[in-house]
Amino acid sequence: MNLTLFSDYSLRILMYAAVQGEKQFSVDAVAEAYKLSRHHVAKAVNFLAQEGYLTAKRGRGGGIYLAKPPAEIRIGQLLRVTETGTPFIECFDASTNTCPLIKSCGLKGALFEAWNAFFDTLDKYTLADFVKRPERLQQALSLSS
Repeated sequence: MNLTLFSDYSLRILMYAAVQGEKQFSVDAVAEAYKLSRHHVAKAVNFLAQEGYLTAKRGRGGGIYLAKPPAEIRIGQLLRVTETGTPFIECFDASTNTCPLIKSCGLKGALFEAWNAFFDTLDKYTLADFVKRPERLQQALSLSS
């Protein structure tokens, strides 16, 4: 199973925001820290702001910061909203499914159960669980504390 780059970037951006604490930051700062395309970071930041994970203010005195405490951000829930593109397997999308086994295959149920277990497991974790040692993350990202 692969997560999309969009999910990966979203997780990294939220980790960046968490280690910044209340300090605001910019799209450019995140793009530079992770060596990512500014365009991709901006797209993810916009999405995360629309979903209520980040607050983004434009203009003078503006910036980006977490919209809620890291302990309130469930990783499974985040990935449920970022992983909305291509279905895990073809038969999960009835509108595009071409598999002739669809009516007699038992695999779909097991894979659906596994897919849900993946998210259920990640729901046990919050963003706070992944940033318990912010000073190490700040050092890895060349950020000042």
